[in-house]
Amino acid sequence: MKPLKVVKIGGKLIEDSAKFDEFLEDFKNLEGHKILVHGGGNMATQISEKLGYETKMVDGRRITDEDTVKVITMVYGGLINKNIVAKLQSMDTNAIGLCGADGQSILSVKRPVKKIDYGFVGDIEKVNSQFIGALLNDGVVPVFSAISCTKEGVLLNTNADSIASEIARAMSKSYETELYYCFEKQGVLADASDDESVIKEIDFLQYKTLVEKQVITDGMLPKLQNCFEALEQGVHKIHLGNHQSLKENTTHTKIIQ
Repeated sequence: MKPLKVVKIGGKLIEDSAKFDEFLEDFKNLEGHKILVHGGGNMATQISEKLGYETKMVDGRRITDEDTVKVITMVYGGLINKNIVAKLQSMDTNAIGLCGADGQSILSVKRPVKKIDYGFVGDIEKVNSQFIGALLNDGVVPVFSAISCTKEGVLLNTNADSIASEIARAMSKSYETELYYCFEKQGVLADASDDESVIKEIDFLQYKTLVEKQVITDGMLPKLQNCFEALEQGVHKIHLGNHQSLKENTTHTKIIQ
């Protein structure tokens, strides 16, 4: 099978213009087929405030009401997405900006209400691997924003980590797929106060131990859970770290079975 790299970039890297440009240069230099996934939560919050919309968060997760859907569509699907595509085009990388509605590439359902009503938030049901594969075969690099869509045509705010993971899983049936989570740190840290304390490999048993010892907490918990589920469902390799992790023989965290 042909190799494919699915890369998710975190919001803090996008906001640091120098590191963002370095990331795009490293992404451009990846050989073979590749897909980029991004969010942009901080920028959406800033623009919401300028528009006079209140941002509501519960346990670090955004409550997405009708006004918020409008903002994330403008920010994720417009401002951030098109800037990334324009920069990649300037680097002779033929990219196309997408959300889940394009080609029905990422279909989801509105998250059911349990204890908390998260509003217009999507849980992914299906990835259109045939549509994405056609773009890749034409030499196009898909750049996905963190927006999915229902069958009825409703746009939904959707976790970018989950989008990257679900795309990697779906494409692994046709490609030897590697998944990269790129953020501001070098990898998963044994000591949050020491940026050099990178854990170079984590298997599932070690992950459980690190959770019990509260070394892994907050946003890293669902990220790593996504990683192990992706490995079980056909993703070949998974890497976590800063933009340097896109290069060979660099310090970062590898998730292994």
